Amino acid sequence: MTALHEALAGEAPAALREYRPGTAPAGVIPQQRSVAVEEAPAAPTAVPAPTPVDDAWSRFTASRCAKAREVLILHYVPLVTAVAGRIGMRLPSTVEHADLVSYGMFGLIDAIEKYCTDRAVKFESYASSRIRGAIIDELRAMDWVPRSVRTKARAVDRAYGELEATLHRAPTEAEVAQRLELPVSELRAVYSQLASVNIAALDEMLAGSDDRPGAATLADTLGDRRADDPAGSVEAQETKYLLSRAIECLGERERLVVVLYYYESMTLAEIGRVLGVTESRISQIHTAAMGRLRTRLRDAEHA
Repeated sequence: MTALHEALAGEAPAALREYRPGTAPAGVIPQQRSVAVEEAPAAPTAVPAPTPVDDAWSRFTASRCAKAREVLILHYVPLVTAVAGRIGMRLPSTVEHADLVSYGMFGLIDAIEKYCTDRAVKFESYASSRIRGAIIDELRAMDWVPRSVRTKARAVDRAYGELEATLHRAPTEAEVAQRLELPVSELRAVYSQLASVNIAALDEMLAGSDDRPGAATLADTLGDRRADDPAGSVEAQETKYLLSRAIECLGERERLVVVLYYYESMTLAEIGRVLGVTESRISQIHTAAMGRLRTRLRDAEHA
């Protein structure tokens, strides 16, 4: 007889007769009763307080407030400095970093004026492109070399680099022209155009020099051998002046001997015939005149 029949007959199974509250019959896994637990109310999410920049954006968007605009400009100045620094790394040393920053400030101001706060693009991303564009536009406006020439210069440099890497030597004009698919005559015309692309300041310090007075500059290496030495010219003029003053202090016969010998290129014998004296006497007069001139010039140097 099954347990169900026993229960209907009025006699409970042994397992049920031995059941006590709080215990489970053998072979039966007790089930936990679900107890309704009243959950604690969730803490309200704290709303972050608006920053001064957010407040400035709100005021500038609503009323185009000049003070809010100034706050935004001062806040994003480091962004301009960073963009200018990245662009300046690819430019020659003649371009000042401060100039790039000043060019980029115009781009920042334009970005602040035209930015809409409801856009999904961050202002830093939008402003970076505007700042970079303003710097490049200003550099192109100041460049006296046409953009076509700059493009040719980059193409020639690229061809030289590729050929040097392939040939392991300096390429010839014919090889460069063949690489660029140009005739040699046109390549030489490009060279003449590129001659004015790169410039350097004469007062720029050479590599390895410092900013101390007397340091080597580019101008120090560009001597013109055809030009007169300024120091030598001044010294020669001063010597000529002192010599003329010393000759004026000589006696008449001594002065005449010096003029005829050095300016008229006459010999001592010819001077003797002009003055009616012997050649030995002219030699004595010449020696005495040279001694007096030497003494006066030495005294003038020490004066």
